[in-house]
Amino acid sequence: MESVARSNTLKYECMLFDMDDTLYPLSSGVNLACRKNIEEYMLHHLNIEESEVPKMCLDLYREYGTTMAGLKELGYEFDNDKFHEYVHGRLPYEVLKPDPLLRNLLLSMPQRKIIFTNGDKAHAIRVLSKLGLGDCFEGIICFETLNPSLEDNATILCKPSLKAMEAAIQIANLDPNKTIFFDDSARNIASGKQAGLHTVVVGSSTLVAGADHALRSIHNIREALPHIWEEEGDLPQKIIQSNAAELTIVQA
Repeated sequence: MESVARSNTLKYECMLFDMDDTLYPLSSGVNLACRKNIEEYMLHHLNIEESEVPKMCLDLYREYGTTMAGLKELGYEFDNDKFHEYVHGRLPYEVLKPDPLLRNLLLSMPQRKIIFTNGDKAHAIRVLSKLGLGDCFEGIICFETLNPSLEDNATILCKPSLKAMEAAIQIANLDPNKTIFFDDSARNIASGKQAGLHTVVVGSSTLVAGADHALRSIHNIREALPHIWEEEGDLPQKIIQSNAAELTIVQA
């Protein structure tokens, strides 16, 4: 009863976390490997001209949020599960190691904690397991959550779409004014702010458009945002920029 009473006096009720390149650093090489797998899929399974693949892959990612979403919009037909299996199933997950520091930080937070990723369910579970964070989150909002009954060539719902942000808020029953959203993508941060969330860009010490805080590393949360652990009214309202260095899949 004491923990419930305290949660009612906290300024924030929920921490909404992106996963890839947020809970672990971009320098891990997982992102690069993922892009390489996507390019190979485009080349070998969609028969796209080899010279066009790299630029097309990047352009679609920038315009649609994910290359997969862009390919669907262009009319390419392929099985979503097989695409994810090819792209994520061949990733070097062994480079991801347990992170006891982040685990302790997450477990010390009194708020709800939810993953919000464009990735598929199997990928999310595997990453969290490798990081030793599988039991730190209440649930996962992932590709399957946002696209529960996707028909062939239908528009894929994913970040940074404002509709995806609003869907995640509704699915998880969040109060945006009492939710902090952590993401490494400037576009996702901008959409999160537009949806009414408090925002933290991770992986940079420079604020981007729409970001309330900037973290060079996810490990700097306590230094930059001590009010996560404080009760309402204990700290003055201000923006702080840090320069210091079993899972449930949420259903729609």
